[in-house]
Amino acid sequence: MLKVGLTGGIAAGKTAVGEMLTALGAHVVRADDIAHNLLRPGEAVYEEVVRQFGAGILNPDKTVNRAKLAELAFGDGRSKTSRIAELNKIIHPAVIQRQEAWMEEIGQRDPSSIAVVEAALLLEARAGKRFDRLIVVTCTPKQRIQRFAQRLGINPETARREVERRMAAQLADQEKIKAADYVIDNSGPQAQTREQVGKIYAELAGIAAARKKA
Repeated sequence: MLKVGLTGGIAAGKTAVGEMLTALGAHVVRADDIAHNLLRPGEAVYEEVVRQFGAGILNPDKTVNRAKLAELAFGDGRSKTSRIAELNKIIHPAVIQRQEAWMEEIGQRDPSSIAVVEAALLLEARAGKRFDRLIVVTCTPKQRIQRFAQRLGINPETARREVERRMAAQLADQEKIKAADYVIDNSGPQAQTREQVGKIYAELAGIAAARKKA
């Protein structure tokens, strides 16, 4: 099995690339989905996050209001960096543990498979070395803002401020690219992105097949 990390800055198009890889035959899991499950009532991560950030992050039904949690973690203020680090310290180890278990299961089921983990903070969590190959997705700053605004249904100026705030907590694209085995430029038409994904998948499939024979 080939372990592949898929990352990129906010609204770069990681999920779209992941869906393209899935359509081609790869197994893909999103770290954000894993984190969402870990933040469900009853989970140890949920209990610790509520203890550290307070009951003010909860909805009336006791589920975590992710927007409120993000506001506390990424909001302005002198303690911003420490609050982000505090949240990551709680969530990242548990997410990585679930990812490892998922990849092990995929490998046992299909030894020649390609297992892809999509994670925005993959490099920030120092998890890059856990993967055989790393794909970084990029796009222009303008497109990033447009996509984020469209995704959340907010105006461009609000999207710009939020994107800049979140990007401040992530490695710059230039740093991510330095660590990448493959870079997908998602600035153009979807067909152009799909073509890049297809070429990368063909190479990854070849590597996975060769490993199985070995």
